[in-house]
Amino acid sequence: MKRLENKVALITGGAGGIGLETARLFLDEGAKVFLIDLDEENLQKAEESLKSDRVAWYAADVSKAEDTKEYLEECLYQFNKIDIFFINAGIEGKSSPISEYPEEIFDQVIAVNLKGVWLGCQQVIPRMENGGSVIITNSVAGLKGFPNLGAYVASKHGVLGIMRCAALEYADRKIRVNSIHPGPVDNRMMRSIEGQFTPDNPNQTKENFEKSIPFGRYAESREIGELALFLASDESKYMTGTIQVIDGGMYLG
Repeated sequence: MKRLENKVALITGGAGGIGLETARLFLDEGAKVFLIDLDEENLQKAEESLKSDRVAWYAADVSKAEDTKEYLEECLYQFNKIDIFFINAGIEGKSSPISEYPEEIFDQVIAVNLKGVWLGCQQVIPRMENGGSVIITNSVAGLKGFPNLGAYVASKHGVLGIMRCAALEYADRKIRVNSIHPGPVDNRMMRSIEGQFTPDNPNQTKENFEKSIPFGRYAESREIGELALFLASDESKYMTGTIQVIDGGMYLG
């Protein structure tokens, strides 16, 4: 039997990068997958690329309570249950010192990265199957500081607190809640951050980041997905409230 046979996985931020590669792995292991993202066109492209009749999607803003309710109900309508909740949606915000950071962008980052996780835990987990798995995409930025990324760092530190509380609150139902903390991943978000740090030479920022990583390279989205797959499977059934760092050794520096 495949590792996720007969399981239903709900994935936010499912149309690209880590979310899409994780969906691909989950499907390979027998799961049905429900993708959430903001843009319908990107979701349609994601569905086409996955080439499976076990995929459905819904366009929603994870920072809004009503949208969260709607995607939850649609997932249950399509697949009847939720065994795995991969809370993966997130935005990077702006590269700027705290003293100059635009308030409206700070609010947006907190709304998506922090409130989006809160709403998911508040509304989705109570409707999950007993013994389910909640996986939250955090970051090494949830464990240490980075200059000029204050809003992002603040949001990810807050998410760590939500994870720890949810792990305790749902332990009686054997629902485990764990977080993944990647370093730089070779995807759209890092292209944005590189371009903001050094607009005239984004490759310089990439080289600087790579020098701070003992393994000397960015992670691939699929590598993050492989860790999510482990946490989604019964192989991690006695793990909850844990911090899973996957950064090529960056946090050690």
